[in-house]
Amino acid sequence: MTSKEASSQKLTAQARKHYRTIGHQLKPVVIIAQKGFNDNIKNEIDRALEDHELIKTKILTSTKEEKKSLIETICTTLNAQSVQSIGNIVLLYRPAKKQNPQLSNLLRFRK
Repeated sequence: MTSKEASSQKLTAQARKHYRTIGHQLKPVVIIAQKGFNDNIKNEIDRALEDHELIKTKILTSTKEEKKSLIETICTTLNAQSVQSIGNIVLLYRPAKKQNPQLSNLLRFRK
């Protein structure tokens, strides 16, 4: 199964719960502010997802609708999935093509 196929599948409830548990310990690695989702932000989120697989992103928008639209755009553009969204923080997941045990949050925080 390729990374694209894996990220297009829905996460199970059990996987979501596990990722939320791991995500609780993470700090946001990307902050999206006034300039929105531009190429630099896209590249940084893409790099972070490839390295860490599970990341927190802080999104500073004025409305909930704008935030929801931005999350959908990120997920569609980068073949990622939104695991959880609370306040300004969104937890994103995308399987890496090749997991690095020193960088992957899924491997580092494994039970």
